[in-house]
Amino acid sequence: MLRLSNNVELSDWEIELSAIRAQGAGGQNVNKVSSAIHLRFDIKRSTLPAFYKDRLLALKDNRISKEGVIVLKAQTYRTQEQNKEDALNRLKQLILDAIKVEKVRRQTKPTRSSQRKRLDTKNKRAQTKVLRRSVKY
Repeated sequence: MLRLSNNVELSDWEIELSAIRAQGAGGQNVNKVSSAIHLRFDIKRSTLPAFYKDRLLALKDNRISKEGVIVLKAQTYRTQEQNKEDALNRLKQLILDAIKVEKVRRQTKPTRSSQRKRLDTKNKRAQTKVLRRSVKY
């Protein structure tokens, strides 16, 4: 069971975990032991509230397929348990990041003094470049 908030949690049947062999260098252990975890989570079939589902499906993330399935591969750690925990934490973080509502940015005007400072520095820079030019007789 994965708890997302006080009243939202995911059951074990919603998250499909399978052990696979990890990629990359690692000697004999990598070829023998299935320590990597492949996590699949179907958004549409889940018991998440509609708001969560809509926000997740609207994400432009390559980990979410067109069918609405989140696929995560965890192979950072050497043990299966640590990779399983890592995959679940990454799923939780993905869902929590998707439901955050960001503040609408209000457009502001630059202050008069900041405008003046910007123009002063532009004039100083221009004057420096004029003085660097070669002198014509």
